[in-house]
Amino acid sequence: MDAAHRRAALGGLLAGAALATGWVVAGASRAPEPGVNPAPVRLVRPAARPLSEMARLGREMFFDSSLSRSGTLACATCHDPAHAYGPPDGTMRRSAAADGERVARAVPGLRYADRVPPFSIGPDAGVEDQVRPAPASAAPTARGPKLAGMAAAAPSLVPRGGLFWDGRAGSLQRQALGPLFNPQEMANRDTAALAGRLRRRYGARLAALVGPQTVADARALVYEVAFAVARFETEDASFHPYSSKYDAYLEGRARLTAAEARGLAAFEDPSRGNCAGCHLDRPDAEGHPPPFTDYEYEALGAPRNASLPSNRDSLAYDLGLCGPARIDLRATTRYCGMFRTPSLRNAATRRVFFHNGVFHSLEEVLAFYALRDARPDALYSRGPDGRVRRFDDLPAAYRSNVDTADPPFGRRLGAGGALSGQDRRDISAFLETLTDGYRGAGR
Repeated sequence: MDAAHRRAALGGLLAGAALATGWVVAGASRAPEPGVNPAPVRLVRPAARPLSEMARLGREMFFDSSLSRSGTLACATCHDPAHAYGPPDGTMRRSAAADGERVARAVPGLRYADRVPPFSIGPDAGVEDQVRPAPASAAPTARGPKLAGMAAAAPSLVPRGGLFWDGRAGSLQRQALGPLFNPQEMANRDTAALAGRLRRRYGARLAALVGPQTVADARALVYEVAFAVARFETEDASFHPYSSKYDAYLEGRARLTAAEARGLAAFEDPSRGNCAGCHLDRPDAEGHPPPFTDYEYEALGAPRNASLPSNRDSLAYDLGLCGPARIDLRATTRYCGMFRTPSLRNAATRRVFFHNGVFHSLEEVLAFYALRDARPDALYSRGPDGRVRRFDDLPAAYRSNVDTADPPFGRRLGAGGALSGQDRRDISAFLETLTDGYRGAGR
């Protein structure tokens, strides 16, 4: 590298570090210390209270493998509290089905799921309405315009919210019901079979809480059990601790390393990572911690995961909002291939990423964002003719739904990636700061 290039590179790194650590403060006369938030805020976390009796019962059920048909699978088997209530390893999902076949979607994390709004389709209000302006002491997130999915016939209608990758569950209670009866998960045959086990194990306690008549009604009993699990997920502080290093940094209790600060700069830069365009990273006006998602849906064109049994059928596709699990939007083809943007909190604890589990490390995910359009040959398979099969996990008719407009996408074929190798390493370092359980100064 010659002297000019060295100066340019050094200038870029210094500018990135200044952007990450020096949120502009009116009247400031000198640069802040590296890695220190010069405008700390007070984050408002959920109040810690003793669990209700229903939530305590839900906690016991969450860890109870007897609620599965095989007696070997509990909610906690896939939603491991030691991994932020996400998958404990790189396995797509455990199964209680007799044939052991795996389901086609990766396990979403349940931590912070209580903040996911109900599913809706409406105007893309942008960061100003979705997450209210940050306190005056902190600069607003630099968010580039979000252009993906803006069909000409309905340029402002954007899907948002709901649980599961396709938003088909409108509440934690509805979400809890899904795995109980999914034949590839807990595999209960019907409500009568599950209700029988519940009565044997929890009958007296449930009767005291919801009444004998409810316990006698299989359908009502199962709904009450799902409600109990939802209360546990809502009330227990372990589902929303907001105890990451980044939370401490926002509050002025932690200093980012040079790599973490550069990573935050690249994460927010609309022309590089542009990650904050979807993964909102600043507190709202009331001081609620940032969710690191806008809860909206995107078609990203992730490569097909050849290891999934369901993909042995070359004509089988997971279309997200268009099915197969969700059926009410099948005719709305402009949403085919879209999945809800997950929160990046605790992403560094995961070993399986994207809806189809095709990636197994943050490094692979960041390489996908950096190289998808410029170097598709590095990510996608080739057809019999030797040509790269770009967006190969979607039928050709729906590939136009894939976001090719928002950075870091939209790079010319053969051009350099929007994120350098250093950028990707730095963003990965920053994402590590989103892991809960930080034990730094003041906490």
